[in-house]
Amino acid sequence: MTLPPVPRKIPRTITQLGRTRQDEYAWMKDDNWQNVLRDPSLLRPDIAGHLRAENAYTQSILAGTEALQEQLVAEMKGRIQPDDTYPAIPHGPFSYQTGYAAGAQYPVYRRYPTGQPQAEEVLLDVNAAASGHDYYAIATASHNPDHTLFAYAEDTQGSEIYRIHIRGLAGTGGTALPPVDNCSGAFVFSPDSRFLFWVWRDEHGRPARVYRRRIGEDTDTLVYEEPDPGFFVGVDATRSGGWIIISSGNHDTSESWLIPGHDPQAAPACAAARQTGLMYGLYHQGQHFIILTNADGAYDFKIMTTPDSAPGRENWRDLVGHEPGRYITDCMVWSGHVAWRERRDANTRIVIRDLQGHAHALEPDEAAYDLTFAGGYEYDTTELRYVYQSPTTPRQWHAQDMTTRADRLLKQQSVPSGHDPAQYRCWRLTAQAPDGELVPITVLGRHDTPMDGSAPLLLYGYGSYGHAIDPVFSIRTLSLVDRGWFHAIAHVRGGSEKGWNWFLGGRGRNKPNTFTDFIACATTLTDAGFGAPGRIVADGRSAGGMVMGAVANMRPDLFAGIVAVVPFVDELNTMSDDTLPLTPPEWPEWGNPLNDPDAYDLIASYAAYEQVAPRAYPAILAMGGLTDPRVTYWEPAKWVARLRDHNRSDRPIMLRTNMEAGHRGATGRFDSLKEAALIHAFALWAVETTPPT
Repeated sequence: MTLPPVPRKIPRTITQLGRTRQDEYAWMKDDNWQNVLRDPSLLRPDIAGHLRAENAYTQSILAGTEALQEQLVAEMKGRIQPDDTYPAIPHGPFSYQTGYAAGAQYPVYRRYPTGQPQAEEVLLDVNAAASGHDYYAIATASHNPDHTLFAYAEDTQGSEIYRIHIRGLAGTGGTALPPVDNCSGAFVFSPDSRFLFWVWRDEHGRPARVYRRRIGEDTDTLVYEEPDPGFFVGVDATRSGGWIIISSGNHDTSESWLIPGHDPQAAPACAAARQTGLMYGLYHQGQHFIILTNADGAYDFKIMTTPDSAPGRENWRDLVGHEPGRYITDCMVWSGHVAWRERRDANTRIVIRDLQGHAHALEPDEAAYDLTFAGGYEYDTTELRYVYQSPTTPRQWHAQDMTTRADRLLKQQSVPSGHDPAQYRCWRLTAQAPDGELVPITVLGRHDTPMDGSAPLLLYGYGSYGHAIDPVFSIRTLSLVDRGWFHAIAHVRGGSEKGWNWFLGGRGRNKPNTFTDFIACATTLTDAGFGAPGRIVADGRSAGGMVMGAVANMRPDLFAGIVAVVPFVDELNTMSDDTLPLTPPEWPEWGNPLNDPDAYDLIASYAAYEQVAPRAYPAILAMGGLTDPRVTYWEPAKWVARLRDHNRSDRPIMLRTNMEAGHRGATGRFDSLKEAALIHAFALWAVETTPPT
């Protein structure tokens, strides 16, 4: 029998706000962690050895699934078009396009003179750029407004610390310009194409400053520095070319600073000073800004307008009023139209409005689906690009003329191995939470899968930051569903599936609602015949891993297995460490246990690591990333070690750390399938090896 690693215990007593806790595995956090993010080889040898031992243990336990994992990868790969190309996006004289060569892991960025696709020019072959790197990711890739430059931000460690490369186009011979280091990944060219604005990360990994660089030079001018470590900074330019916008904010307060597009060296001016609880985003149209905001108590957001010459809060006027239950999530602006995306009861629609106030909506007729904007570069156009999909319907790219409402299908996602939507069914259920709230659930299954409790269930949940888990099409999920499983999404509070109040209902002091919502979804599903207690595998990533840690402690009997990917499970210690990248910005989300006793007690009451106790846990697979700056590698490592100390079942507790990646895992479109296959194989194994209840 394979035995798990037994890490040493070094007792550490932590006293905070008059409260005391023990952390016997605190040594797993390398004191040099900031440098480890940049160079993983610097990880302390004893920690590296322990993580490798954990990987070997996990591999040995799941060794019997290796052939299954290979089969799952082959199935998923068979649903991916080998030589896929996305619709070209026009921008004046050129059209820009991204696509994959047959069998390639990474995309190629191209452009061609509009109407002449045969005259294409390669801007960046990511496969060549990634060669020699174990990890490679692009955050932003963009051309400048006069089409003479192309820039991209690359991360070769998974630490989300990027380098920006700039190369000349249009007859310059592809000349490489000086790169920009230590970037957050966000950058934008000035409308006159003479400058690059980029965001710098501080020593804690936080986006904290905006710099301006004249193209061709290697020196930078500080434009804006954020004084509050709890606010993150971004930069963008309006589609109109009229303005460069510096944004700063946390999860419930924002502020924007404006630089005229015609004068990019001007000092930024604040549009509307930050007020705690006020969020707003600016979009430029004509002589006005369109504002998406929660001002005046519009908790589900509304759209306002203000003169661009006087953008102060006192000049904001309603354009689209607030409607409770209709959460406006996003906005796009053109010279003659405004479009916004709104969510109601876990489904979305897009509304288009012209300057005269005439509006129409895009709203498919399915139980569960997703509509999203597909972006675009042009401002003086009547064309809207959008993507439609559902759990049964592969992605469709559309272009609609916003004036005539004529709609064109640009592309439909191809599934080479075959996909018949008629073989599947999507349900939308609701679960009643302990406090009476109705929680939406999206379920996917085959028409021939029995609804008598005999079929296993994978239940996915997230529930944080107001991030909604939309019901999209997944070539990965089908591998479980085709094996007779149901796949469900629990749209728990903490997300925004039912509006901003749905987020607030699972935030801060209301956080426990997220966990009890998830449990209510599980029991509602089993009552309806979708799975049965002991035949459910729960799945969550990042803050969704927090849910996994909580429900493992609260209702371990419900689950055959739990998957926790880059899981936020050491909540109390992490929120008490203000040197970590995300801690100050996330105090509004969870509370600050450094100075608020009530926040300390609340977090301690549900924190996965703190609440581990002697009980029979289900099989658990925790997955981390060594260079993850969001959920550091030691969180799942500590959690797994403490779980094993207290587990009263014979079910294995496993840890797999990707020693060559960060929060997002493997990056290649095929390499990433291996992690998905491991999760699916674990789920299948967990159900098959769980004794009946």
